[in-house]
Amino acid sequence: MSLLARPTVAAFAAKSVQRLAVLASRRAEGRGSAASLHGRFPEFPRDARELTVPTSVAPARVVVYMPATEGPPPPVHVNFHGGGYVIPLTEIDDPLCRCLAAEAGVAVINVDYVVAPQHPFPAPTRQAFEVVRWIAEHGGEHGWDGSRLTVGGQSAGGGLAAAVARQALEEGGPSIALQVLHYPPLDLVTSAKDKRAAIPKPVLRPWMAEVFDSSYVPDPRERADRLVSPAHPSDTANLKGIAPALMVTAEFDLLKAEGERYAGRLQRAGALVQHYDVPNADHGYDGTDDVKAREVYALIARQVRRAVDAGAPDAG
Repeated sequence: MSLLARPTVAAFAAKSVQRLAVLASRRAEGRGSAASLHGRFPEFPRDARELTVPTSVAPARVVVYMPATEGPPPPVHVNFHGGGYVIPLTEIDDPLCRCLAAEAGVAVINVDYVVAPQHPFPAPTRQAFEVVRWIAEHGGEHGWDGSRLTVGGQSAGGGLAAAVARQALEEGGPSIALQVLHYPPLDLVTSAKDKRAAIPKPVLRPWMAEVFDSSYVPDPRERADRLVSPAHPSDTANLKGIAPALMVTAEFDLLKAEGERYAGRLQRAGALVQHYDVPNADHGYDGTDDVKAREVYALIARQVRRAVDAGAPDAG
């Protein structure tokens, strides 16, 4: 075991990263960078408000993006941000949320969930599921249609979306029309040092994964849990009936292989809508590459719209 894989060391490193992220965020606000995030992809307007969702873990702040549509309440898409289960990066998904609200015609709810090491597994997965369940049940009070619901996330957020879909399968709902898994970590059993990327120096380095994984799931024995590592061979449960999935991997990503494995598993369960591998792209590519981001966000929007339209009252 390397030094960074030790839970106490990983927790210290994770908290240091969190402090640096807070400082960087404050400096960015001073330079207007938060506004620049809001200004990225200006064709997608921003109509957002905050709510607090009660859960058994802790209250969750969420940002609700409403589409510029009239008529009945729109369907709803719940988004979970990335950050290795450690860094609270809610605002970074603002461009994606605006795009989905505009292009898919859905209310997008961006969740500021609890992070490790302060809240290790299973707290984030349980809170994420309870947030989605609350959103499904309380749409009439807040202006969206919770009966037409999709979930998704990028990186760690994709892992949480997969965990939400699994809990919904096991607990009899809520009904999820689509799970969007965007370059997610789905195998924390396999050491990051044993994972291989298509390029010598991928964005996500093994030492980063060690810090994130050991902070999120300090006990290595728990990393085989189905809500953490559904792409690992130890999870053999029947997934028939799980929410249909869009899997997006990146060609150069250290996590590509586990995304491919889980896509295959979903396909065997009859639950894979599409697997798209973004060419010449690495982990987090959409944060810097506007061209690829627009292309993939448009793909996600099309699949979300298709999924919720299939559940519309007059669709049958």
